[in-house]
Amino acid sequence: MSERSEWLARPANEALARKWKGVAWVVSALVLGLVAVMQRIRIDLPEGWSTALLPPFHAAVNALAAVVLVLALVFIKQGKVEAHRKAMLGAVGLSVLFLLSYVAYHMTNNPTRYGGEGAMRGVYFFLLITHIVAAAVSFPPILFTLIAALTNRFAAHRRLARWVFPLWLYVAVTGPVCYLMLRPYY
Repeated sequence: MSERSEWLARPANEALARKWKGVAWVVSALVLGLVAVMQRIRIDLPEGWSTALLPPFHAAVNALAAVVLVLALVFIKQGKVEAHRKAMLGAVGLSVLFLLSYVAYHMTNNPTRYGGEGAMRGVYFFLLITHIVAAAVSFPPILFTLIAALTNRFAAHRRLARWVFPLWLYVAVTGPVCYLMLRPYY
């Protein structure tokens, strides 16, 4: 029996999936609410502290998440389910690390304004807006896709992953691109 067949033979845990879906909705609402108000909350840093390294850190974590997502796709296409699972959990961990650090940065710093002009200004704002919308739209379905996998609901997992994966990858790639475009204005 192949590794893929062994995983697919596991029984689904529908009861646990239902419980975790409720938790996912609550977490999604809290995270999206926090992101929505993070610019309004201002926390002063202690004397001598700097968060100047966080924007490049955010870009690096997002870029690494994109690489891990692509590796996870390669693994599942090869039937390496355990490697896929570990890679996806790594991508989730990187995304959580990014999110916590990003919110902390924006609660302690004023926003950086893009100073470019002409066509590049339009490109930047197009990427930024689609990045933000894709991040917000994909957050709950990423959790639901993860829950489906962890509760052995593989048909639901595959159905969700087909559209959630490209959206998540888009977010992970456009984040560093937006950072690189904004970098001269920090």
